[in-house]
Amino acid sequence: MINHVYQLIQPKVISVKYEDVSLKDRVIIRPNYMAICHADQRYYQGQRDVAVLNKKLPMALIHECCGTVLYDPTNTYNAGQQVVMIPNIPTQDDPIIAENYAKGSYFLSSGHDGFMRELVDMDVSRVVDCRDVDSPIAAITEFISVGVHAVARFDMVAHERRNRIGVWGDGSLAYVVSSILKERFPKSEIIVVGRNPRKLSTFSFVSETYLSTSIPSNLEIDHAFECCGGEGSYYAIEDIIRYINPQGALVLMGVSENRVAINTRMVLEKGLQLLGCSRSGRADFIKATELLRKKNFQQKMKMIIYEDDPVRCIGDIHRVFTNDVATPFKTVFRWEV
Repeated sequence: MINHVYQLIQPKVISVKYEDVSLKDRVIIRPNYMAICHADQRYYQGQRDVAVLNKKLPMALIHECCGTVLYDPTNTYNAGQQVVMIPNIPTQDDPIIAENYAKGSYFLSSGHDGFMRELVDMDVSRVVDCRDVDSPIAAITEFISVGVHAVARFDMVAHERRNRIGVWGDGSLAYVVSSILKERFPKSEIIVVGRNPRKLSTFSFVSETYLSTSIPSNLEIDHAFECCGGEGSYYAIEDIIRYINPQGALVLMGVSENRVAINTRMVLEKGLQLLGCSRSGRADFIKATELLRKKNFQQKMKMIIYEDDPVRCIGDIHRVFTNDVATPFKTVFRWEV
Protein backbone atom coordinates (compact mmCIF):
# COMPACT_ATOMS: atom_id res chain seq x y z
CA MET A 1 0.00 0.00 0.00
CA ILE A 2 1.43 3.40 -1.03
CA ASN A 3 1.36 6.08 1.63
CA HIS A 4 1.83 9.87 1.38
CA VAL A 5 4.14 11.37 4.03
CA TYR A 6 4.29 15.17 4.38
CA GLN A 7 7.86 15.89 5.44
CA LEU A 8 9.58 19.06 6.54
CA ILE A 9 12.78 19.01 4.47
CA GLN A 10 14.03 22.39 5.65
CA PRO A 11 12.42 25.16 7.71
CA LYS A 12 9.10 26.19 6.12
CA VAL A 13 9.54 23.77 3.22
CA ILE A 14 7.21 20.75 2.99
CA SER A 15 7.59 17.91 0.48
CA VAL A 16 5.64 14.69 -0.09
CA LYS A 17 7.43 11.37 0.29
CA TYR A 18 5.88 8.14 -1.00
CA GLU A 19 6.43 4.92 0.92
CA ASP A 20 5.05 1.40 1.19
CA VAL A 21 2.98 0.48 4.24
CA SER A 22 2.98 -3.13 5.35
CA LEU A 23 -0.26 -4.57 6.73
CA LYS A 24 1.52 -7.35 8.57
CA ASP A 25 1.14 -7.12 12.38
CA ARG A 26 0.47 -3.36 12.26
CA VAL A 27 -2.63 -1.36 13.07
CA ILE A 28 -3.48 0.97 10.16
CA ILE A 29 -4.95 4.31 11.25
CA ARG A 30 -6.28 7.27 9.32
CA PRO A 31 -5.35 10.51 11.18
CA ASN A 32 -8.38 12.72 11.87
CA TYR A 33 -7.27 15.59 14.11
CA MET A 34 -3.81 16.91 14.95
CA ALA A 35 -2.38 19.47 17.38
CA ILE A 36 0.74 21.61 17.09
CA CYS A 37 3.37 21.46 19.82
CA HIS A 38 6.05 24.09 20.48
CA ALA A 39 8.61 21.45 19.47
CA ASP A 40 6.97 21.07 16.03
CA GLN A 41 6.92 24.86 15.70
CA ARG A 42 10.63 25.16 16.51
CA TYR A 43 11.46 22.71 13.72
CA TYR A 44 9.09 24.40 11.27
CA GLN A 45 10.47 27.88 12.02
CA GLY A 46 14.09 26.69 12.04
CA GLN A 47 14.61 27.73 15.65
CA ARG A 48 16.75 24.71 16.52
CA ASP A 49 20.52 24.65 16.14
CA VAL A 50 21.60 24.07 12.53
CA ALA A 51 23.40 20.86 13.50
CA VAL A 52 20.19 19.55 15.11
CA LEU A 53 18.13 20.44 12.03
CA ASN A 54 20.62 18.73 9.74
CA LYS A 55 20.44 15.59 11.88
CA LYS A 56 16.65 15.49 12.31
CA LEU A 57 15.36 16.56 8.88
CA PRO A 58 13.70 15.49 6.69
CA MET A 59 10.81 14.25 8.82
CA ALA A 60 7.05 14.52 9.12
CA LEU A 61 5.96 16.77 11.97
CA ILE A 62 3.22 16.33 14.63
CA HIS A 63 3.19 13.94 17.59
CA GLU A 64 -0.27 14.87 18.94
CA CYS A 65 -2.97 13.12 16.95
CA CYS A 66 -6.13 11.05 17.06
CA GLY A 67 -7.42 8.90 14.23
CA THR A 68 -9.74 6.17 13.04
CA VAL A 69 -8.74 2.52 12.83
CA LEU A 70 -8.94 1.14 9.30
CA TYR A 71 -7.40 -2.29 9.89
CA ASP A 72 -6.18 -4.22 12.93
CA PRO A 73 -4.76 -7.71 12.36
CA THR A 74 -4.71 -8.32 16.13
CA ASN A 75 -8.49 -7.68 16.43
CA THR A 76 -7.87 -5.45 19.44
CA TYR A 77 -9.66 -2.52 17.81
CA ASN A 78 -12.60 -2.38 15.46
CA ALA A 79 -12.59 -0.62 12.11
CA GLY A 80 -13.99 2.88 12.59
CA GLN A 81 -12.94 3.09 16.25
CA GLN A 82 -11.36 6.37 17.39
CA VAL A 83 -7.91 5.99 18.92
CA VAL A 84 -4.89 8.03 19.89
CA MET A 85 -1.35 7.08 18.98
CA ILE A 86 1.68 7.07 21.27
CA PRO A 87 4.70 8.74 19.61
CA ASN A 88 7.22 7.29 22.06
CA ILE A 89 8.60 4.04 20.61
CA PRO A 90 10.54 1.87 23.09
CA THR A 91 12.95 -0.71 21.73
CA GLN A 92 13.36 -2.75 24.91
CA ASP A 93 11.62 -3.48 28.20
CA ASP A 94 13.15 -2.18 31.42
CA PRO A 95 11.62 -3.03 34.82
CA ILE A 96 13.04 0.15 36.37
CA ILE A 97 13.31 2.85 33.73
CA ALA A 98 10.10 4.29 32.23
CA GLU A 99 9.71 3.82 28.48
CA ASN A 100 10.03 7.55 27.75
CA TYR A 101 13.48 7.65 29.40
CA ALA A 102 14.78 4.24 28.34
CA LYS A 103 17.91 4.02 26.25
CA GLY A 104 17.13 3.19 22.65
CA SER A 105 13.61 4.65 22.72
CA TYR A 106 12.83 7.09 19.94
CA PHE A 107 10.15 9.67 19.39
CA LEU A 108 8.02 10.36 16.32
CA SER A 109 8.44 13.91 14.97
CA SER A 110 11.90 14.10 16.54
CA GLY A 111 14.21 12.54 13.97
CA HIS A 112 11.52 10.06 12.87
CA ASP A 113 8.38 10.71 10.85
CA GLY A 114 5.50 12.04 12.92
CA PHE A 115 1.80 11.78 12.11
CA MET A 116 1.52 14.10 9.10
CA ARG A 117 0.80 11.16 6.83
CA GLU A 118 -2.11 9.85 4.85
CA LEU A 119 -2.00 6.63 6.89
CA VAL A 120 -0.13 5.68 10.06
CA ASP A 121 0.97 2.13 10.81
CA MET A 122 1.57 1.37 14.49
CA ASP A 123 2.29 -1.58 16.72
CA VAL A 124 -0.87 -2.30 18.70
CA SER A 125 0.95 -1.40 21.94
CA ARG A 126 1.24 2.18 20.64
CA VAL A 127 -2.54 2.59 20.19
CA VAL A 128 -5.04 3.61 22.89
CA ASP A 129 -8.84 3.70 22.70
CA CYS A 130 -10.34 7.20 23.04
CA ARG A 131 -14.00 6.67 22.31
CA ASP A 132 -16.38 9.13 24.02
CA VAL A 133 -13.86 11.96 23.69
CA ASP A 134 -14.53 14.77 21.21
CA SER A 135 -11.98 14.53 18.39
CA PRO A 136 -10.46 18.03 18.75
CA ILE A 137 -9.86 17.29 22.44
CA ALA A 138 -8.64 13.74 21.78
CA ALA A 139 -5.98 15.29 19.53
CA ILE A 140 -4.23 16.78 22.59
CA THR A 141 -4.19 13.51 24.57
CA GLU A 142 -0.41 13.28 24.25
CA PHE A 143 -0.06 16.78 25.70
CA ILE A 144 -2.30 15.85 28.62
CA SER A 145 -0.41 12.59 29.14
CA VAL A 146 2.79 14.60 29.69
CA GLY A 147 1.08 16.33 32.61
CA VAL A 148 -0.26 13.02 33.89
CA HIS A 149 3.25 11.58 33.83
CA ALA A 150 4.73 14.53 35.74
CA VAL A 151 2.05 14.42 38.44
CA ALA A 152 2.45 10.65 38.81
CA ARG A 153 6.21 10.98 39.31
CA PHE A 154 5.65 13.85 41.74
CA ASP A 155 3.28 11.64 43.71
CA MET A 156 5.98 8.98 44.03
CA VAL A 157 8.75 11.23 45.38
CA ALA A 158 7.18 14.23 47.15
CA HIS A 159 6.59 14.17 50.90
CA GLU A 160 3.00 13.95 52.12
CA ARG A 161 2.57 17.59 53.14
CA ARG A 162 0.82 18.86 50.04
CA ASN A 163 -1.32 21.66 51.41
CA ARG A 164 -0.15 24.23 48.85
CA ILE A 165 1.24 23.32 45.43
CA GLY A 166 2.60 26.06 43.18
CA VAL A 167 2.54 26.07 39.38
CA TRP A 168 4.73 28.61 37.59
CA GLY A 169 3.52 29.46 34.10
CA ASP A 170 0.25 30.64 32.54
CA GLY A 171 0.29 28.77 29.22
CA SER A 172 -1.36 25.56 28.12
CA LEU A 173 1.08 23.28 29.95
CA ALA A 174 0.54 25.10 33.26
CA TYR A 175 -3.23 24.95 32.69
CA VAL A 176 -3.16 21.19 32.05
CA VAL A 177 -0.87 20.47 35.03
CA SER A 178 -3.03 22.62 37.33
CA SER A 179 -6.17 20.81 36.14
CA ILE A 180 -4.62 17.40 36.75
CA LEU A 181 -3.36 18.43 40.20
CA LYS A 182 -6.86 19.60 41.10
CA GLU A 183 -8.28 16.22 40.05
CA ARG A 184 -5.58 14.19 41.78
CA PHE A 185 -5.29 16.22 45.01
CA PRO A 186 -8.68 17.91 45.54
CA LYS A 187 -7.82 18.97 49.10
CA SER A 188 -4.63 20.78 48.06
CA GLU A 189 -4.58 24.49 47.30
CA ILE A 190 -3.20 25.15 43.80
CA ILE A 191 -1.39 28.48 43.38
CA VAL A 192 -0.53 29.66 39.86
CA VAL A 193 2.08 32.32 39.07
CA GLY A 194 2.24 33.85 35.59
CA ARG A 195 2.97 36.97 33.60
CA ASN A 196 -0.22 37.50 31.58
CA PRO A 197 -3.36 38.68 33.42
CA ARG A 198 -5.66 37.50 30.63
CA LYS A 199 -4.19 34.01 30.64
CA LEU A 200 -4.29 33.83 34.42
CA SER A 201 -8.01 34.64 34.33
CA THR A 202 -8.66 31.21 32.75
CA PHE A 203 -7.37 29.50 35.93
CA SER A 204 -10.67 30.10 37.71
CA PHE A 205 -10.59 26.65 39.34
CA VAL A 206 -7.38 27.18 41.36
CA SER A 207 -7.10 28.71 44.84
CA GLU A 208 -4.90 31.72 44.03
CA THR A 209 -3.21 33.36 41.04
CA TYR A 210 -0.42 35.93 41.09
CA LEU A 211 1.49 37.94 38.55
CA SER A 212 5.19 37.13 38.78
CA THR A 213 5.85 40.83 39.45
CA SER A 214 3.45 40.88 42.42
CA ILE A 215 4.13 37.72 44.41
CA PRO A 216 3.45 38.29 48.14
CA SER A 217 6.64 38.27 50.15
CA ASN A 218 5.09 35.83 52.64
CA LEU A 219 4.00 33.26 50.01
CA GLU A 220 4.76 29.68 51.03
CA ILE A 221 4.31 26.50 49.00
CA ASP A 222 5.10 22.90 49.82
CA HIS A 223 5.96 21.80 46.28
CA ALA A 224 6.03 23.34 42.81
CA PHE A 225 5.90 22.69 39.07
CA GLU A 226 7.90 24.80 36.62
CA CYS A 227 5.96 24.99 33.33
CA CYS A 228 7.58 28.01 31.67
CA GLY A 229 10.48 26.87 29.52
CA GLY A 230 12.74 29.09 27.44
CA GLU A 231 14.15 32.20 29.08
CA GLY A 232 11.30 32.10 31.60
CA SER A 233 12.69 28.95 33.22
CA TYR A 234 15.43 30.85 35.05
CA TYR A 235 13.05 33.34 36.68
CA ALA A 236 10.49 30.65 37.54
CA ILE A 237 13.06 28.37 39.16
CA GLU A 238 14.54 31.32 41.05
CA ASP A 239 11.08 32.24 42.40
CA ILE A 240 10.22 28.67 43.33
CA ILE A 241 13.45 28.16 45.28
CA ARG A 242 12.70 31.39 47.16
CA TYR A 243 9.12 30.53 48.15
CA ILE A 244 9.15 26.74 48.52
CA ASN A 245 9.30 25.22 51.99
CA PRO A 246 12.20 22.96 53.06
CA GLN A 247 12.40 19.50 51.49
CA GLY A 248 9.86 20.37 48.83
CA ALA A 249 9.83 18.81 45.37
CA LEU A 250 10.42 21.03 42.33
CA VAL A 251 9.20 19.41 39.11
CA LEU A 252 10.93 20.79 36.01
CA MET A 253 8.84 20.57 32.82
CA GLY A 254 9.71 23.61 30.68
CA VAL A 255 12.14 23.02 27.80
CA SER A 256 14.94 25.52 27.27
CA GLU A 257 17.42 25.59 24.40
CA ASN A 258 19.98 27.34 26.62
CA ARG A 259 21.57 26.53 29.95
CA VAL A 260 19.61 27.72 32.97
CA ALA A 261 21.36 28.92 36.14
CA ILE A 262 20.08 27.41 39.39
CA ASN A 263 20.80 28.65 42.91
CA THR A 264 22.26 25.38 44.16
CA ARG A 265 23.23 26.94 47.52
CA MET A 266 19.54 27.33 48.41
CA VAL A 267 18.66 23.95 46.90
CA LEU A 268 21.15 22.38 49.31
CA GLU A 269 20.17 24.57 52.25
CA LYS A 270 16.49 23.68 51.88
CA GLY A 271 17.10 20.05 50.96
CA LEU A 272 15.02 20.33 47.80
CA GLN A 273 14.33 17.61 45.25
CA LEU A 274 14.59 18.61 41.58
CA LEU A 275 12.68 16.23 39.34
CA GLY A 276 12.95 16.45 35.56
CA CYS A 277 9.95 15.19 33.56
CA SER A 278 9.61 14.77 29.81
CA ARG A 279 7.18 13.02 27.47
CA SER A 280 5.08 10.05 28.56
CA GLY A 281 4.26 6.38 28.03
CA ARG A 282 1.32 4.04 27.56
CA ALA A 283 0.17 4.10 31.18
CA ASP A 284 0.06 7.90 31.05
CA PHE A 285 -2.01 7.84 27.85
CA ILE A 286 -4.52 5.47 29.42
CA LYS A 287 -4.86 7.73 32.47
CA ALA A 288 -5.19 10.78 30.21
CA THR A 289 -8.06 9.21 28.27
CA GLU A 290 -9.76 8.28 31.55
CA LEU A 291 -9.58 11.93 32.61
CA LEU A 292 -10.91 13.10 29.25
CA ARG A 293 -13.95 10.86 29.57
CA LYS A 294 -14.97 13.03 32.51
CA LYS A 295 -17.15 15.70 30.93
CA ASN A 296 -16.06 18.41 33.37
CA PHE A 297 -12.39 17.76 32.62
CA GLN A 298 -13.08 17.66 28.89
CA GLN A 299 -14.84 21.04 29.19
CA LYS A 300 -11.78 22.45 30.95
CA MET A 301 -9.55 21.36 28.11
CA LYS A 302 -11.77 23.13 25.59
CA MET A 303 -10.64 26.38 27.18
CA ILE A 304 -7.13 25.99 25.75
CA ILE A 305 -8.12 24.83 22.24
CA TYR A 306 -8.13 26.92 19.07
CA GLU A 307 -9.49 24.94 16.11
CA ASP A 308 -8.14 26.15 12.78
CA ASP A 309 -9.68 25.33 9.41
CA PRO A 310 -9.13 21.82 7.98
CA VAL A 311 -5.83 20.94 6.29
CA ARG A 312 -6.29 19.62 2.76
CA CYS A 313 -3.01 20.53 1.02
CA ILE A 314 0.56 21.67 1.67
CA GLY A 315 -0.53 25.31 1.61
CA ASP A 316 -2.88 24.60 4.50
CA ILE A 317 -0.01 23.13 6.51
CA HIS A 318 1.86 26.42 6.17
CA ARG A 319 -1.30 28.29 7.17
CA VAL A 320 -1.86 26.42 10.45
CA PHE A 321 1.77 26.77 11.51
CA THR A 322 1.70 30.49 10.70
CA ASN A 323 -1.58 31.01 12.56
CA ASP A 324 -0.33 29.03 15.55
CA VAL A 325 2.37 31.62 16.25
CA ALA A 326 -0.30 34.26 16.87
CA THR A 327 -2.53 32.26 19.22
CA PRO A 328 -1.92 31.65 22.94
CA PHE A 329 -3.94 28.42 22.70
CA LYS A 330 -3.26 24.90 21.51
CA THR A 331 -3.88 24.83 17.75
CA VAL A 332 -5.81 21.79 16.54
CA PHE A 333 -7.03 21.08 13.03
CA ARG A 334 -8.82 18.40 11.06
CA TRP A 335 -6.50 16.43 8.75
CA GLU A 336 -8.16 15.87 5.38
CA VAL A 337 -5.27 15.37 2.95
